[in-house]
Amino acid sequence: MDISIRVAGEAGQGVQSAGNLLVGALASAGFHVFTAKSYMSRIRGGLNWFDIRISNRELFAPKEKADLLVALTREAFEILGRETSDGLILLDSHEAQGAYAIPFTQTAKEIGNAIMANSVAAGAVLAVLGLDNKHLMEYLRKQFHDKPAEVVEQNIAAAGAGEKLAQSCAGRLPAAPEGAWDSVYAGADAIGLGAATAGVKFVTAYPMTPSTATLNFLAESADRYGILVEQAEDEIAAINMVCGSTYAGAPSLTVTSGGGFALMVEGISLAGMLELPVVILLAQRPGPATGLPTRTAQGDLNMAIHAGHGEFPKMVFAPGTHQECYAITRHAVMMAHKYQTPVIILTDQFLQDAEKNIRPLSEELKPVDCFLSAGGREYARYALSPDGISPRAVPGGEALVVVDSDEHDQCGHISEDLAHDHLPQHDKRMRKMIGLTAESFAPSILGPPGAPNLMICWGSSYGPCREAVEMLNADDNIWTLLHFSQVWPLNEDAARQAIGERSRVIVVEGNSTAQFASLLRQLGLVGPCEACLRYDGLPLTADYVVDKVSKPGNSGAA
Repeated sequence: MDISIRVAGEAGQGVQSAGNLLVGALASAGFHVFTAKSYMSRIRGGLNWFDIRISNRELFAPKEKADLLVALTREAFEILGRETSDGLILLDSHEAQGAYAIPFTQTAKEIGNAIMANSVAAGAVLAVLGLDNKHLMEYLRKQFHDKPAEVVEQNIAAAGAGEKLAQSCAGRLPAAPEGAWDSVYAGADAIGLGAATAGVKFVTAYPMTPSTATLNFLAESADRYGILVEQAEDEIAAINMVCGSTYAGAPSLTVTSGGGFALMVEGISLAGMLELPVVILLAQRPGPATGLPTRTAQGDLNMAIHAGHGEFPKMVFAPGTHQECYAITRHAVMMAHKYQTPVIILTDQFLQDAEKNIRPLSEELKPVDCFLSAGGREYARYALSPDGISPRAVPGGEALVVVDSDEHDQCGHISEDLAHDHLPQHDKRMRKMIGLTAESFAPSILGPPGAPNLMICWGSSYGPCREAVEMLNADDNIWTLLHFSQVWPLNEDAARQAIGERSRVIVVEGNSTAQFASLLRQLGLVGPCEACLRYDGLPLTADYVVDKVSKPGNSGAA
């Protein structure tokens, strides 16, 4: 069983709320769920939709087309009805060929308020699926527990009315599997929880979609985890505040997207020179400039790797799953402190907003090691060392902690002595790359390791590619999947061994210039290869990848 539901309408109609109700009810009923959201950059109007995929097996990506469309407007029906795969369409009030007319809004008005049309729609969807609405009723009570009793009862009545209205097209789903998880996380929340439990104490950002969801999560969690959250006036201020707070000893994080990250680049270079453990979440969206603020892309890989003038070490991670969003964020905070260098976490709108039920993530505060030194009277902040890592103390102790954005000597004082200070300090900083590379993640392998064909992906493309390889291997095990959750520096030895000799290599990514494929070629890890690229602002899906891979000429050269 594998069904994709799409709730679509205007901004302000409750599309998001209807989706949340269905996700909560279906996860509580024991089904595996995976969501994706597409919304316009406006407060009212436009065309938004919320995809909810449900199954009795674990899911990793959305589907390309919906099996059930709930259209709250005529426009949603006319535009998205064509993309519904021979399924069922429920249309609010309007009669139309190929759709069941159900008066969501009118029914909600009769019960008390048109805003409850989303509850009517949720009840109708559960009826179509043939599910008992008890889980929806329980979720409504939970969702509105802080509202007046009248509001709760009206929404319950609205859901019940929706169920009755859709009885004529009711079906029946197979029983939910045993042991499915009802803990639903968005990628943005998993990243925020990872940062909070890692001991991050200061978060600052200028709100920028799609990173704002993580900022919101951390603001809501601030009291519980003892985090100071500050909305900066711009991204330049944010990155410099993070530099200041890490100098003072507070594990810190800033979050942004492409345009904001561009403003941060000089500050990232400052962190490289001062050797500060700055962590930056870069949630990608299509550019350039403002681009498409609410859509998805993987177009900022090159910018992340090369951010900052001059040469200095950094790490760039790209989680592919919700579990990795949590674990890699914790790891990123630790690695930033161990190597005293900027660390960037690359996500995108798709992974930030996608919701999935997984095993509960630990909410226990377990601060990572910050590798601090007590210092002393003879302390030198930039003392030379074989591994490039100098003892790091913070102000307030016995040690005098001097840092400077100019080149400096071992004590942190400005120096233009090229032979005795600049070259030794430059080489010291760059020696960290040896350790960073040694601790780099090896790519994960899925499918038969020695298959003749190899699919390579990174970051959020893991889920769609995993499902695509499973589809392609349904008859013959001819594909291996190689996924990179760390994109700089690469574990070249592990990557080279995993890639091996293949008949066909294709790199899948969400940009138009095959940026990761270019990096692999630059490092000599692959030769001529193909690229499956998507850059229309929508997320990759298994259907999209399979179509590009299996039909001659659909994939291009990387």
